Amino acid sequence: MTRYTSATPDDRAEMLEAIGVESAADLFEQIPEPLRLGRPLAIPDGLSETEVFDRLAALAARNADAEKQVCFVGAGMYDHYVPAIVDAITSRSEFLTPYTPYQPEISQGGLQVMFEFQTAMSELTGLPVSNAGLYEGPSSVASAGYLAMGATKRRRFVVSRGVHPHSRETLATYSQGYRAEIVEVGLEGGLTDAAALAAAVDGETAAVILQSPNFLGAVEDVEALGAAAKEHGALLVVATDPMTLGILKPPGECGADIALGEGQPLGNRLDFGGPSFGFFCATEEQIRRMPGRIAGETEDIDGRRGFVLALQTREQHIRREKATNNICTAQALNALGAMVHLAWLGRHGFRELGELLAQRTAYARERLAAVDGVELLHEAPVVREFAVRLEAPVAAVLDRCAEGGIAAGYPLGHEYPEHENGLLVAITERRSREQIDELAEVLGTAIAEISSSRGSFSTKDVQKEPQAGGVA
Repeated sequence: MTRYTSATPDDRAEMLEAIGVESAADLFEQIPEPLRLGRPLAIPDGLSETEVFDRLAALAARNADAEKQVCFVGAGMYDHYVPAIVDAITSRSEFLTPYTPYQPEISQGGLQVMFEFQTAMSELTGLPVSNAGLYEGPSSVASAGYLAMGATKRRRFVVSRGVHPHSRETLATYSQGYRAEIVEVGLEGGLTDAAALAAAVDGETAAVILQSPNFLGAVEDVEALGAAAKEHGALLVVATDPMTLGILKPPGECGADIALGEGQPLGNRLDFGGPSFGFFCATEEQIRRMPGRIAGETEDIDGRRGFVLALQTREQHIRREKATNNICTAQALNALGAMVHLAWLGRHGFRELGELLAQRTAYARERLAAVDGVELLHEAPVVREFAVRLEAPVAAVLDRCAEGGIAAGYPLGHEYPEHENGLLVAITERRSREQIDELAEVLGTAIAEISSSRGSFSTKDVQKEPQAGGVA
């Protein structure tokens, strides 16, 4: 150990005594035994730095990622193209090195980024106020629940089962501290059950929480579903995919009081699941309850344009009992990537990208539906993601597809047991028509081989005739 750190054996013994354990191994007692390595790393003694680097690089090369496989996995994180200008801007030392603006007025460039980001997100969501960003999408949903409790003085949430499972889990975790009740409303035909939702909302409901497009890819009728929230004085919270807002009616125009979501699709790569950022927009009535920071525009004594942190609801900035969130950073670097991406696309490019996603998704949906052993999970309208049901164990099918260099989608069975062999397929602008055709062929072959070995099929001719009217 002393080769890498300055802690001596005596130092380690003193630290362990202060902690109250006998050995470093005791610190890992909560990790189940089968998950522990139980031996030293398999690196021979005496290797040089170069040899260790090469060995670790070879191990890392065994990992599959979106650069090595054709990726149709979505479920909230997507394999979009990130233009080179994003890295060129975000890698500048002025943006890359600051952590968080405790003395923000010194860093006018950072504050301007926050201000421009807020402006962009406000325009996208159709709501007048945006904060400077949150950690990620799920914690944004939990923050919206806390805001709704403060605004309505109620402790009950009605949540669609179409909301991302991670968001629902995060809300449930936070709600234990809130002492709030959560009522989940199921799905019918891929969409939130409108009648069940209307029956669940009452005078004790703080917020109705929806997602559109929902986790199964279906575009919800937010206005119709939100009517129950308005009738009972509850807030309407809508989680959304920012990449769909170029062609869908923004949540603010559908009556949402809060619009939020996962910002990764904008200017941020998958990067093994993070880091990313969350966005959070609301009506002006909620501005002082919003989590995080809000940058504002002003003028200095000489009349020059300047920026300040107008509102900070974090406990370290205001009295703790009045704080609405303890977020430690605005994820400003990731939000900057989104801002650069949006500026690169422009207003027309952003809309065209949304149209491209819808067209390619329509083609992919039709193409996969023409494969024997595949059927659509629902017929609801979609933009960039859709769900299918396979006539073979989805885990085995995904393994076969991975052998062919394709990450075919996200298995639904864990979060939705009723869709044990359901598969969520996501489309981005990086997925070409040829790749979609390849997915259909590999998926069909995998299903046929697996089903044949189980005695379900007598032929490997798994392709149906494609339906007419496909979208190029």
